[in-house]
Amino acid sequence: MARLFIASMTLCDGLKEICCCIGFSFHFFLDRYLAEDYSITTMVVNIIKRLIEIGFSEYEAKAYTALVSANPATAYEIARSSGIPTSKIYEVISRLLEKGVVIIADEGKTKRYIPIDPAEFIEGRKNRIETTLNELKQDLVNIQTDTDISYIWNVRDHEFLMEKAKRMVLSAEKSLLISGWSEELSFLEDSLHRKEKEKIRIAIVHFGEIHIRAGQIFQHPIEDTIYNEKGGRGFVMIADSKEALMATVFEENRVEGAWSVNKGFVTLAEDYVKHDIYIMKIVQRFDRQLIDRFGEKYHKLRDIFNDGEIGK
Repeated sequence: MARLFIASMTLCDGLKEICCCIGFSFHFFLDRYLAEDYSITTMVVNIIKRLIEIGFSEYEAKAYTALVSANPATAYEIARSSGIPTSKIYEVISRLLEKGVVIIADEGKTKRYIPIDPAEFIEGRKNRIETTLNELKQDLVNIQTDTDISYIWNVRDHEFLMEKAKRMVLSAEKSLLISGWSEELSFLEDSLHRKEKEKIRIAIVHFGEIHIRAGQIFQHPIEDTIYNEKGGRGFVMIADSKEALMATVFEENRVEGAWSVNKGFVTLAEDYVKHDIYIMKIVQRFDRQLIDRFGEKYHKLRDIFNDGEIGK
């Protein structure tokens, strides 16, 4: 199946040119061609894509995938099953031999090749990458010049926001203060549990229904009001009182936020979360009295431009 798919990818490129020349709809032809003769698997597509992501060329990825699916094989057989031109196949195999992912199984008149065990290949590549990254990290630290810590970096991408937050959690050594919603906090739950086991102090202001269990959680009582005021989900994290990440997540996970180790920025974020926690403690103990004096949702209390109460 994998060989048929890889070959079909190259065949389709040629068919596209032919269809264009005769004015025939390539996409119509492709739909019929694939539906009738081939079952293209997402797995094979992903394997080739991921091999390319870790440094293989497209031809190398196709050749290795074809060889894993059927081996031992000659260069001609690999070319035929992968769709690689025969004029290129020896060059491709040579590069795979250099990478150490293919070995010669038969040194006879016609050489036959086999791939190294995929598990061994993955583990070896993983170890080399980790070693390289660790060495690179140290080398970069050694040549790093003093950085202006007053920089505040903009955060616009939700995936980056979450990955940055996760790195902050995992690198924390003393404490974590967090304010957020389930959509973001659930992504961090496993990392927070890990830090709990390391005795890191964790306090969380949680908006909305609580779905995680980590650290000391304070549930915010008027999440809908806060959401409407901000127009989105707020997220704040402070690690060890040294770095802070603040953002608002709008519809479709559009993000406006910032990260910094600037002391003023960190203090501002830390005070924000701390004061929310102070309020949560007061609300938990005096909720009825607060409602009686300031109204539902404490709207009189939240009116910062007036110091009034219900009936006054």
